[in-house]
Amino acid sequence: MDILETIKTRYSCRSYQNKPVEPEKLNTLMEAARLAPSARNIQDWRFVIVTDPQIRRSLQQAAAGQEFVGQAPVVIVACSCTNKHMNLCGQPYASINVSIALEHIALAAVSLGLATCWIGSFKPQSVRSILNIPTHIEIVELMTVGYPADRPKSPKRLSLDRIACHETWDFRES
Repeated sequence: MDILETIKTRYSCRSYQNKPVEPEKLNTLMEAARLAPSARNIQDWRFVIVTDPQIRRSLQQAAAGQEFVGQAPVVIVACSCTNKHMNLCGQPYASINVSIALEHIALAAVSLGLATCWIGSFKPQSVRSILNIPTHIEIVELMTVGYPADRPKSPKRLSLDRIACHETWDFRES
C-alpha cells in the first residue's frame, strides 16, 4: 500500500476485535514513533503501552467512560518529558512532537492491518495516578490500537481550495 492509500485508509476506530496485537507489531509501531522527527531532535516522547485488561478498564474510566478504550487490546499513553517551547513561534514541543510520533504510529498500524483512535477526552491526573507517571511528565494523548471490528465511514472532507492557497492568504469566508 502506498502512503496516500494508507492515509486514505486510516480512520478513527471505535470498535475492536477481541484479539491481542502481536508483540512484533507493537514493536513496529514503536519503531515508527522512534523514527518521527522532533523539534531540535530532542526525542521527548515517551509511551506507556497498556495491554492489561484491568488497567485498560481503569483508563476507560479516566477517558470519560468511553467503552472502546477498555475494549481495545492496546492503549498507548503518549507523554512528553519536556516543557520547552519553540524559540520564535512559542509553540510547545510536547504536543507537536508527540502528535507527529502518534501519527507515525497510526499510519504504521494501518499498514499492519490494525486500526487506531486518538483519545483527547481524558483526565490527565487520573491517567497519571493509574500508571504512576511522574508529575514533571506531560500526558499529551491516549491512542487505542487493535484489529478493527467496524468498517470505516468515509468522512466528509473540505475541498483543497478551502484549505490551501498560494503565496498569500486568499480564503473566502463562508
